Amino acid sequence: MEEKKSKGKPYNPKETEDRHYERWLKAGYFKGDPHSSHDPFTIVIPPPNVTDVLHLGHALNNTIQDILIRRKRMNGFEAEWLPGSDHAGIATQVIVEKQLAKENITRRELGRDKFVERVRTWAYRNKDLILNQLKKIGCSCDWERTRFTLDPDLSRAVTEVFLRLYRKGLIYKGYRIVNWCPKDQTSISDDEVEHKEIDSHLWYIRYKLKGSDDYLTVATTRPETMLGDTALAVNPTDARYKKMVGKMVILPILEREIPVIADNFVDLEFGTGVVKVTPAHDPNDFEIGRRHDLPQINIMNLDGTLNENAGKYKGLDRFEGRAHLLKDLEARGHLVKSENYKLSVGTHDRCHTIVEPMLSEQWFVKMEALAGPAIEAVKSGKLRFHPDHWTKTYLHWLENIRDWCISRQLWWGHRIPIYYCQDCGEVIASATAPAKCPACDSTNILQDEDVLDTWFSSWLWPFSVFGWPEDTDMLKKFYPTDVLSTASEIIFLWVARMVMAGYEFMGELPFSDVYIHGTVRDANGVKMSKSLGNGIDPLLIIDQYGADALRVSMILATPDGQDPWIAANSFELGRNFNNKIWNASRFAIMNLGDEKIDLDYLPKDKLVLIDHWILSRLDKTISAVNRSFDEFRLNAAAKTLYDFVWKDFCDWYIELAKPRFYEGSEEDKKTARHVTGYILKRILLLMHPFIPFITEEIYLQLMTLQADGAPTETIVFGPWPDKVGGFENDELEAKLARIQLVVNTIRNIRSEMNVPPGKRADVYIRVHDNELAKTLNEYIDYYKGLARIENIVISPDVKRPPMSAATVLPGAEIFIPLEGLIDIDFERNRLSKELDNLKNQLEKLSRKLANSDFLANAPAEVVVRDRAKKTEFEDRIEKINANLEQLMNW
Repeated sequence: MEEKKSKGKPYNPKETEDRHYERWLKAGYFKGDPHSSHDPFTIVIPPPNVTDVLHLGHALNNTIQDILIRRKRMNGFEAEWLPGSDHAGIATQVIVEKQLAKENITRRELGRDKFVERVRTWAYRNKDLILNQLKKIGCSCDWERTRFTLDPDLSRAVTEVFLRLYRKGLIYKGYRIVNWCPKDQTSISDDEVEHKEIDSHLWYIRYKLKGSDDYLTVATTRPETMLGDTALAVNPTDARYKKMVGKMVILPILEREIPVIADNFVDLEFGTGVVKVTPAHDPNDFEIGRRHDLPQINIMNLDGTLNENAGKYKGLDRFEGRAHLLKDLEARGHLVKSENYKLSVGTHDRCHTIVEPMLSEQWFVKMEALAGPAIEAVKSGKLRFHPDHWTKTYLHWLENIRDWCISRQLWWGHRIPIYYCQDCGEVIASATAPAKCPACDSTNILQDEDVLDTWFSSWLWPFSVFGWPEDTDMLKKFYPTDVLSTASEIIFLWVARMVMAGYEFMGELPFSDVYIHGTVRDANGVKMSKSLGNGIDPLLIIDQYGADALRVSMILATPDGQDPWIAANSFELGRNFNNKIWNASRFAIMNLGDEKIDLDYLPKDKLVLIDHWILSRLDKTISAVNRSFDEFRLNAAAKTLYDFVWKDFCDWYIELAKPRFYEGSEEDKKTARHVTGYILKRILLLMHPFIPFITEEIYLQLMTLQADGAPTETIVFGPWPDKVGGFENDELEAKLARIQLVVNTIRNIRSEMNVPPGKRADVYIRVHDNELAKTLNEYIDYYKGLARIENIVISPDVKRPPMSAATVLPGAEIFIPLEGLIDIDFERNRLSKELDNLKNQLEKLSRKLANSDFLANAPAEVVVRDRAKKTEFEDRIEKINANLEQLMNW
């Protein structure tokens, strides 16, 4: 029989992906049915900001979610993956304010209503941008139910939650030290503050004791805040200063008298042991001030300039004021010295402005009572993190939780549902604007100017998207959700708060498993970011390689529990894998014959050794993949499938099946076709969650060969394959593994010695293991062609032929005579040059790794990578030396 080769068109994802995706959408395959009798499986998408554009972090996270939801859909669950986007209060408002600045207009000149309408127009125009980009990846979301955090239903949920917590006494308004962003002129939460280390100074300033020529010296990193000092403090156990407690000192420059107090908070070892107390500009000083009933003097305006309480420095920027103040202190003899100091400063994670701790009246949520059930959920095992080590991070934050500042001095967002009577001062909490004051009947009522923190709507996401507070069919069917996949940096901002909200308003966990994926880094281990310009546009990758290549490359490149290092060429891995599947599938389909067959049938009494082997490998693969999914180890699942498809099926089974297709008996051909079709169908089903488009394309082609049954419309609903059962055979796999080792060794020798692929070689195997000799002789027909062997001798008495390459295996030695196969002089020169090049690279890398500065300053991942590269160079040098030694002796 003449070989049927797959000479058709190569796989073209551009022709396939959009076509299948539109067909899936039109058929409604991704829409969850709340009235279905199937068990639900639910994921709610972490809503991207309306300001976002797709990056690799989005691509990774949403690929993970899509893999999980597609597999469960194939398992027969009623799968609901609900998408949406976040209004992103600060980020969105800043963008529109920048647009207004170009028009020489401020938001205040425009007015609140017109400004909000302008932001809304921009947001609604842009909110679907990233969601549409996610469709290019193949995300199987229920797009008809897309939500937005400012949708009317979700806004109603936000108001309802605020009012419930307010009436329960868990929301209050009060003066506290908040993180204030002078640029955006709003408070931000602790979790929106990024800390970075800068080179600064520690300034020593002396304060004169009243009625004395003595001084007390303090050390500070923020000298300008001394203008708001209301005390100096010492530790009550500090013998140096016991006599000073209760006395008064004169505040330099402003000449204001302030007391010396004793407080246990003071660190005896820091600076001089004396600290300045500025209750309006430091959270610790605020608490000291409350304990000692100290005045609170705010010296700063909302834009970071100094106010009238700063005296002659009024109107100066805070850092400009610092410079002027230090000059004056020095001129008046109050500046004792300054020391270089590494200072950790907080910056706003969005605009990177240095945050100012500032006393401000804000709205807060009391969090301690809400945290209890969220802590217990993890400790009892009801809530699980993957990887598990993130549990400690979650618990540390919850067990040290502080009240949540929820008010923001913005106009874009959910306005706080609190109203104030301007005549009698009554405070009214209401979902709608009251017509009159319930206390005095006045109609002179104004709503609170602030909006709620963006996260105040996001923490309700798992149930608000399904219609809460109404008891909708969607809510009853799909809440609680099952899995949340997200990044580690929002464990506090979002994950923990959603757990608290779930318990408080729904009485149960919002999800049972939290999958924390790694942070995407570039080829040098540096976190990808827009500011560094080291990101890779997923849409460009899709255009070049296809969405399936993007998806499977990212999962294969992301070790479970670790950060992926991604380069532009990383996606060739996925492209090559897809091409491998495409070519193997086309070959298989073209050689399955013209008659239709049952792709779920195995002629068990007709199977030969290689059939039993591949079915054993299939069963073990399915077991391993299911176990990896249960443990949320998607990288392990993908690698298991990659190895089975590429190595077991394509490189071994298909190659060994070819002689059966071409030269076997009719019965053997039929058996080979049945097994090939059976395995290929299950490969496509197993791979579908990872590479949905190409598997759909091949599956529909394959199923045209299926005997009987209705025409197949899609692979989307599976079913997910079960094990064949009864085929796992460790002994058989071990036997085949030894044959594979011999074949791979012969191939390696040919490759390292540069033997042309078209030339067959004689092979001599000196065996010391009788069982191995029996196996090699028994199955010689299986591997002779794969190893490109002309003649083979297997015996314990084999002598090494002249001019032969040799290698040692467990139980055997392999010799391949090279005379007539290669140009030996040419190979000596080639290997010598390669050896010199590798030695040079190894020397440079060794010097680098011996450099203490490099080891101290380079990211740990870079050091690990370079050490692995050094080992790789050393191994390669060892192999080339061994090959050269053989060639030099001829």
